[in-house]
Amino acid sequence: MDDDPGVRWEYRRPPAPEGREARPAERSHAAIPIAVAVIAVGLFFGTYSLLVPAVLGLVLLASGLAFLSSRINPLSVHFYLTRKPSWSAVGVVFLGGLLLLAEAYTLWVNGGAARLLPHA
Repeated sequence: MDDDPGVRWEYRRPPAPEGREARPAERSHAAIPIAVAVIAVGLFFGTYSLLVPAVLGLVLLASGLAFLSSRINPLSVHFYLTRKPSWSAVGVVFLGGLLLLAEAYTLWVNGGAARLLPHA
């Protein structure tokens, strides 16, 4: 194979099919109801143990970081998203994680009804 400096390689994308216009990629809102369900479970089980909201909060924060870095979705059954999550979905996941961590911290400081481990 010759490495001639005068030769330029050009790669061209095939033309779009008829009737299909170039538009921005759509983003998915599918993580929002799942994050809300995880938040509800964390708030409910926070009355039994402090570990549940703390662990679920860390899971939501890690999921939010995964949403920002790639299309890998730990909250999805298929684990790989065909579309990137919307910014509102990423925001709900992050805020839900912070809410659950704040709940665990508040229960810890105030000595709420929850214990570190149930029946301890």
